[in-house]
Amino acid sequence: MACGTGAVLLPLLQAGLDAEGTDISEAMCDVTRRKAEALGLHPRVFTANMTDLRPGRRYSLIVIARSGFMHLLTPQDQRKALVSMRDCLTEDRLLTLNTFAPHPVFQARQMRTGTEDYTFRLEYTNRDGRRERIYNAITYDPRKQLMYGNWKFETLDEAGRVIAERVRPLKMRQTYRQEMLYLIELCGLEVVDLFGDYHGSREDTGRYVWVLRRK
Repeated sequence: MACGTGAVLLPLLQAGLDAEGTDISEAMCDVTRRKAEALGLHPRVFTANMTDLRPGRRYSLIVIARSGFMHLLTPQDQRKALVSMRDCLTEDRLLTLNTFAPHPVFQARQMRTGTEDYTFRLEYTNRDGRRERIYNAITYDPRKQLMYGNWKFETLDEAGRVIAERVRPLKMRQTYRQEMLYLIELCGLEVVDLFGDYHGSREDTGRYVWVLRRK
């Protein structure tokens, strides 16, 4: 789910798994198809909204990687998505996703900043061999539990001058742990396991990797 441009789907396919990808963006699905074809792979990749998933088959595992679930901005949409994906699982099979809980320290900071107050995040070399710098500007709405703002990417020339810039919007909903537990129960799912990071930590970090199954 929310496969984007295939960052998780393609390695699964290369590992020999029978996997499909879906995203709400047809443009991203197109990129994934082109990447797969370049690797000699021909997966089914289709456009769909996770709140109304109708793939015509059921799955033993559904993965929402890289915070895709957090792009659902209301509890109502979260509930629709969980029910929709539950109904696409075979009996006793798994759904996994990750969430962030609101963090009071970060909230306090973000409530004092706007969508143009950029902070430098990192510098890297892009696929064209040019240096790029990434900045983000985030603010927080505590009533709706929404963090929103922009990512900014600057491309540099050999002398370090900015020769191109692009801005991408960001909007995500943070969900408290207990809120998520109630939502999971309401949607006819149960928690099989819960981790504090992608390395299997049991610490309550406020960042959760949920492993769920149909009741």
